[in-house]
Amino acid sequence: MAKMGRPGMSDEMKADLWRRWRAGESISVISRQLGKPPGSVFTVLKHHGGIAPGSRKARAGSLTLGEREEISRGLCAGQSYRSLAALLGRAVSTISREVGNNGGRDAYRAIAAQEKALDRARRPKQCLLAREPVLRQTVLTLLKEEWSPEQIVGHLRLHHGDDPNMQITHETIYRSIYTTRWKVVPRELCKRLRTGRPIRKNKRHTVKGQWRSQIIDARPIDERPQAAEDRSEPGHLGGDLVIGSNNSQVATLVDRQTRFLTVVKLASRHTAVVIPALADTYERMDSRLRATLTWDRGMELAGHKGLTAATGVDVFFAAPRSPWQRGTNENTNKLLRQYLPKGTNLSTFSQDDLDAIVTKLNNRPRKCLGFRTPAESVALTG
Repeated sequence: MAKMGRPGMSDEMKADLWRRWRAGESISVISRQLGKPPGSVFTVLKHHGGIAPGSRKARAGSLTLGEREEISRGLCAGQSYRSLAALLGRAVSTISREVGNNGGRDAYRAIAAQEKALDRARRPKQCLLAREPVLRQTVLTLLKEEWSPEQIVGHLRLHHGDDPNMQITHETIYRSIYTTRWKVVPRELCKRLRTGRPIRKNKRHTVKGQWRSQIIDARPIDERPQAAEDRSEPGHLGGDLVIGSNNSQVATLVDRQTRFLTVVKLASRHTAVVIPALADTYERMDSRLRATLTWDRGMELAGHKGLTAATGVDVFFAAPRSPWQRGTNENTNKLLRQYLPKGTNLSTFSQDDLDAIVTKLNNRPRKCLGFRTPAESVALTG
């Protein structure tokens, strides 16, 4: 019986493979544990898009493995179909079909017959996107706009909540994207997702912070206004650098309440360059977004007093090795990486290029905003 992956991948081995994958083990670790090449592991995972398949079940009333073993032993002993039928309490025609469909008297084997029966018993239901062409076209259109499945679902619930034919879960969209053998979502749309992964993956990774140099008169995040902490008003921004290749970088500024993003082109990460660039950006920024700025411990903001003097914006600093204190900024930087992947030379992007990317992100709905866009959220602040 041919098996998915390279020869020798038993059902028990596949079950162990999927158990380890769900636990977050990497392909290389699974490969070593199973004693199989990484390509064999990936082939099994890719066939199902990295999503563990459900167990196969035979139809009610079908012959069991035990009954097939009785048939196999009886045939070896020379028993007739009629005597085997009487022994198992089955119709003679059932025994005859079973043996005839699995090689005849001389070639019948219980295990092979059981596997063939399970394969024939699979009647996969057509997925939702295949059954609903209007819904499928809407999802495909939004995927092409780089919307995430969760954003698409939120948008549909917000604007088509009264139409049951336009409802879907984000997990169903992910399954349709990653299970390419279904041929429901074009293969190239996998690359439109932020991660660009070819298969579904568990998130089991941690990120460790780095120690940063000391900044003179740095005001700690604990002194930040309560409105910044509880997101009760706009204007409290988080800032950071996104680093590219060839010593390139851009600065990101994200409003904690509305998630409105601003990206600033920088020629250098030296504080003598960063502070004037940020000050110029603040001069052009919506007045509703000019209250405070929270940065990490990067020395690019060592001249923070100059920024405060030029803009009137109070600057605060997160604790060392504590990226979670600036979670909004960290998360937004990950979204930005969809357009500015690691290893990209950011100096090749003009400010107009960066503004075009920012416009896309500020007009994509966010779950945390009730699936409104950051731009809409700023407009609603009045």
